[in-house]
Amino acid sequence: MAPQAAYGSFLAVNDAFNVNSRRAGQRPIDRNVSMYLQLVVTNHKKALQALSVLGDPTRRVIFERLAEKPLSVGKLSEGLPVSRSAVSQHLKILKEAGLVKDISEGTRRIYQLDCRGVAVMREWLERLWADALQNFVRSHEQKQNGSE
Repeated sequence: MAPQAAYGSFLAVNDAFNVNSRRAGQRPIDRNVSMYLQLVVTNHKKALQALSVLGDPTRRVIFERLAEKPLSVGKLSEGLPVSRSAVSQHLKILKEAGLVKDISEGTRRIYQLDCRGVAVMREWLERLWADALQNFVRSHEQKQNGSE
């Protein structure tokens, strides 16, 4: 489904929900809030996909090398226990996960990290960490209040 069609379907469902909510005396959902929530869910899925992709040791090494500087497949495959074609397959998976992008330089491609994909992963981890820290503080405060 094309993004415009998916967005149109989302709005149709959202509008139908809002009509039913008004009938039931509930407050309708703001489209901006709905789109924000959809974005959060989408980014959550992208972050989990990216983390899953990095679960493979070879892909993680490739990712770490690209964090240092942009490289060609040939340079990336040096010192790895896999063939150049295997490195290309790993790069394809990293690219599909939004972690890597390529730039055409003459007849070869230079790969580098895609900041947008890394940012999605980082935002998810920061939210997870903030929630965990907040829960820890709340738990600690409850223990302190219970012992007094």
